[in-house]
Amino acid sequence: MIVEGIMSVLTVKTISLIFGGTVLGILFGSIPGITVTMGVALFLPITFSMEPVQGLSLLMGLYIGGTSGGLISAVLLNIPGTPASICTCFDGAPLAQQGKAGKALGIGIVFSFLGGMFSLIVLFFVSPWLASVALNFGAYEYFSIGIFSLTLVSTMSGKSFIKGLISALLGFSFTFIGMAPITALPRFTFGFKQLNGGLSLLPILIGLFAVSQLFESSGETEQEVKPIEYSIKGFGFSLKEFVSQKWNFLRSAVIGTGVGILPGLGGAICSVVAYGVAKKQSKYPEKFGTGVIDGIVASETANNASTGGALVPLMTLGIPGDNTTAILLAGFMVHGITPGPLLFENNGVLVYGIFTALVLANIFMIISEFGGMRLFVKVLAVPKHILLPIVITLCVIGSYGLNNRMFDVWTMLFFGVLGFGMKKFDIPSTPLLLGAILGPIIETELRRGLMRSRGSFLPFFTEPISGAILIITILIVLYSALKTFRKASLKKRVQ
Repeated sequence: MIVEGIMSVLTVKTISLIFGGTVLGILFGSIPGITVTMGVALFLPITFSMEPVQGLSLLMGLYIGGTSGGLISAVLLNIPGTPASICTCFDGAPLAQQGKAGKALGIGIVFSFLGGMFSLIVLFFVSPWLASVALNFGAYEYFSIGIFSLTLVSTMSGKSFIKGLISALLGFSFTFIGMAPITALPRFTFGFKQLNGGLSLLPILIGLFAVSQLFESSGETEQEVKPIEYSIKGFGFSLKEFVSQKWNFLRSAVIGTGVGILPGLGGAICSVVAYGVAKKQSKYPEKFGTGVIDGIVASETANNASTGGALVPLMTLGIPGDNTTAILLAGFMVHGITPGPLLFENNGVLVYGIFTALVLANIFMIISEFGGMRLFVKVLAVPKHILLPIVITLCVIGSYGLNNRMFDVWTMLFFGVLGFGMKKFDIPSTPLLLGAILGPIIETELRRGLMRSRGSFLPFFTEPISGAILIITILIVLYSALKTFRKASLKKRVQ
């Protein structure tokens, strides 16, 4: 099975797709505001006509390339291309301003590659074990996992848990439109036949993450950006400097992978935690922020290690680890594949094909970033009035191509306006996406569980695994509510 999965990827077409996806991902990641999440959402429709292993390989290339690409603008412009590269700016940009931009880029690229490979090794060995445990799951357990996943709203809500909860419930409510699961009765269609099939996930994704960003970017004043000039020899740093970072790398890789496995946190949190720990453990913490390589190593190792970590809950439990893996979850589903414990049982060849694609994407990433760095730097200066029309055209084509109907384009625009409005009122859109993905899973498994128990909700708590998950969920909700209450009380006291 492993050999067959590897061979399924080692074809000219699939390798070309991985390489192309990685390069495009780097471009998306390096352009401030055009995130890897947006890039994966835009190219998801292109995978419809492909074989599952080819389509998913393209998306994995975009994911790996986009996560690493943010370091280019972080170093050369002092602007993080992605949220995961925020901490790279702290030392990467000062080092570049000292005339050592090549060194900063070289360190970032190499440790991005090493961090990504470390997390893939963990993914390869941990995922099958978790999947074998999860094979015991039934309707009760899947329902409990779905409810538990909703607790991720607290980590995706930003400053206000209430706003995050409203966003998630809004996304959940949109899933009630269309045919009901099990009974197939139409709901909330209001006589519109187009709504019988419900709202497709892809236009929602593109609208929330791509169109809303375009609306926001179009209102900003365009400024001319001038990247810092640089030169680079070899990898840009010495062997002695590389060896001196071995413990920093290992610590940051473990943090990135471990935090990445926890659903809902993502590369930005991994980067911040790893940078903070590196600074605390350093013999010269006062130098952080002035251009030391330790900060770049910690940030880039951790945020790229989060990629493999975030894929662990996605592939073993069907729970997205961050914003981008939520879209990758949609990528699996549009090919008729449901991530979870049965993925390893029923689609083992595909799983090991994806593992191979991820390894190749990391290899192509380090080659592409060193080889095409001058091109990426030029793309950073492309004016918005040229870039934005191209992106909106891709959005429309992607949404229309799903079912060849204009209704999906209007859906995309509706959620684009909704996402833009939510940003204006500081309401996070990621919980809405989480609710839209988890809604059908929770409702379907609840109905199946109640049919199995003949209407009794008690087995959801008495079954050991399901009961344990629900109890943990309740404790997390109570903790989040208490934390929010304490913050509100503290504010009142201060006032």
